[in-house]
Amino acid sequence: MSRDEEIRAEDRLARAALTWLTEPGTWSVHRLVERLGAPATLALLCGGGATEEKLHATVAARLAAGDPRAAAARALERIDRLGARIVTPDDDEWPVGVDDLRLLALSGASRRVDTETAPPLCFWVRGAWPLAEAMARSVAVVGARAATPYGVHVATELGYGLADREWSVVSGGAFGIDAAAHRGALNAGGLTVAVLACGLDRPYPMGNTALFDRIAETGLLVSEWMPGAEPLRPRFLIRNRVIAAATRGSVLVEASARSGATQTMRRALAIDRTGMVVPGPVTSAMSVGAHELLREQPTARLVTGVAHVLEEVGRIGADLAPPARGPRRPADELDHEAALVLESLPRRGLRSPDAVAARAGVAVRVALRKLSLLEELGLVVRRDGGYALAPPPGRRAGGTRPAGAPPPPG
Repeated sequence: MSRDEEIRAEDRLARAALTWLTEPGTWSVHRLVERLGAPATLALLCGGGATEEKLHATVAARLAAGDPRAAAARALERIDRLGARIVTPDDDEWPVGVDDLRLLALSGASRRVDTETAPPLCFWVRGAWPLAEAMARSVAVVGARAATPYGVHVATELGYGLADREWSVVSGGAFGIDAAAHRGALNAGGLTVAVLACGLDRPYPMGNTALFDRIAETGLLVSEWMPGAEPLRPRFLIRNRVIAAATRGSVLVEASARSGATQTMRRALAIDRTGMVVPGPVTSAMSVGAHELLREQPTARLVTGVAHVLEEVGRIGADLAPPARGPRRPADELDHEAALVLESLPRRGLRSPDAVAARAGVAVRVALRKLSLLEELGLVVRRDGGYALAPPPGRRAGGTRPAGAPPPPG
């Protein structure tokens, strides 16, 4: 092994050990690593050199439970058996978007999960895709675990549509919206990434084990926690900052008033990522968090489908959503005079060309020319020297019904 390889191996071991010694996202540890490097930071903390009281207490408690270097070495051996790998900022596949977490500052934050939001030290990754490539063109789809059929339908459609347009679909692997988005992407034959809050060897929830195996085969499982780590409740919120930062934008599909998914959105918006919200029924408890986010966050965008999402996160001008319109009708293409002539005909009965011209305020020759045009378009019919509106589609001239058509009601 060359000296450069030894240095890289030492750095990997130290970063893995630091994520065991302190929880990911700890700002004081991140700053030490940036200033001293991971191996020197690990030596400092193991030697009792932490100056911050909280960090000192955390390190002391973890050291009492074991040796961080030995734990890291065991984890690195285990990932080889899992067919997984560790990814650090020195690797080409490091997702540079997570470095923007340096900009994250949540106003009024007091909980640890809201204040300790530093960029990751490393990732544990299972799957063949390079992590940076998977995240470069990605959208997060997040939402309620207790999703309604409406939410599951929307999330599945978004996952399928985004994957079909060659966007990676990123979520947290949970029941409800997360699982629906992953499955939608898989059904489209696309790439999906599950960012976990536990070790790769014990993905949570267990009920989604088959889903995680499918994701690992064609996409990626990603975690900041080494193999064997438990899915503790605070870790889900710590994990959410990665989903927010690593992707181009996040879509919220259903969220209750106290949903962790809304925290993902707040983190995305705080670092200038595109934050999108799918509206839901105002009578549903699973719409409260989503609607409140739209009310409180001026930069959050309302989206109703894949076209809107792509317009928000795609290249400017390349993925514009078509405006919502009703069906096109022949009358929509008429010029002003033709429209006046058409409006001058009675709903029932006939009207002579002279009467039409007078009512429309145009010359008789103009009225005759426009009436001929309208006749060609099938909008009017000529009868007994006058003109009438053409019968609606499906009705024969004279008001008779097509053969086999049901009689009118009443």
